[in-house]
Amino acid sequence: MKKYLRMKILVYLLTFVFAVTIDWLIPRLMPGNPILVLVSRFATLPESAKVVYSYLTKAFGLDLPMWKQYINFWIAFFKGDLGISIYLYPKPVLDVLKSALPYSLGILIPSILASWFVGNTLGAVAARRKRLDSVMLPIMYFITGAPYLWLGILLAYFFGVVLRWFPIAGAYSFALRPHLSWLFISDYLKHWILPFLSLFIVQLGGWAIGMRNMVIYELEANYVRYLETLGVGRKLIRKYAFRNAILPQVTGLALQLGTVIAGQVTTEVVFSYPGIGYILTQAILNQDYFLIQGCFLFIIIGVLIANFTVDLVYMALDPRIRYSYGGEI
Repeated sequence: MKKYLRMKILVYLLTFVFAVTIDWLIPRLMPGNPILVLVSRFATLPESAKVVYSYLTKAFGLDLPMWKQYINFWIAFFKGDLGISIYLYPKPVLDVLKSALPYSLGILIPSILASWFVGNTLGAVAARRKRLDSVMLPIMYFITGAPYLWLGILLAYFFGVVLRWFPIAGAYSFALRPHLSWLFISDYLKHWILPFLSLFIVQLGGWAIGMRNMVIYELEANYVRYLETLGVGRKLIRKYAFRNAILPQVTGLALQLGTVIAGQVTTEVVFSYPGIGYILTQAILNQDYFLIQGCFLFIIIGVLIANFTVDLVYMALDPRIRYSYGGEI
């Protein structure tokens, strides 16, 4: 397995360098000047604006040639410095992302895991029961085709505006500050419910349909018919079919968890939820080079870790991989 792991690690390192380079380059190819956005606060003081513009351009290193900026980026990166946010000046990018990351993780990990478990269970059951399948399948197709934005607005209007059961903006009430108490926790959970439901409902349909189709495919495979002719019990056959069908779903779960760091932009924007997705949107609108590349850097790392985890899980679950690389079966 050393050969397999060495090859994978090399591929992921090269992918990381290439992806981070693209991440660094794209914001700088965007039209506009982020320093002008920051200096616009001094629009009523034209003389001061010129001095501030010159100072900030040098402070952020944007007066240097592109190749020097690129080298400085890697030097700072290995020191754990992602730069200073232009939009939230003078906050360091790393501090901004640290404050936003718990909100994204707190809403996306539960919604992904819950929808994965419930969706796979429903899909596996529906694949064996025609009546349930005929009722569930149209509903799941409708759910999975519903845009996050539309569903989020619908939930916010019905449960937040009409019924007034849940708040529709923020991660907690504006009068509170994050602290460990039942008052804050209960308030946080009230704000958490609607974003969680919008993500859970839409993702549920995709998992259920995928699992249902994979189980049906496996139950029609030649090895299943062969096992039936040998007189193997139906329960054991379904167990084998389920294990084979779950492999693509495990891959999908790992990839979903890999992008969890990115937040869910549409949901976070609809509910003004202060996660990574919302921060990324604000960074793009304000042409904040350093915050944009910081957000995407977190996404790149998350996706690569997820893919590497998938490779390790597949190596453990699928004996064909172990056989192809190590002669083990």
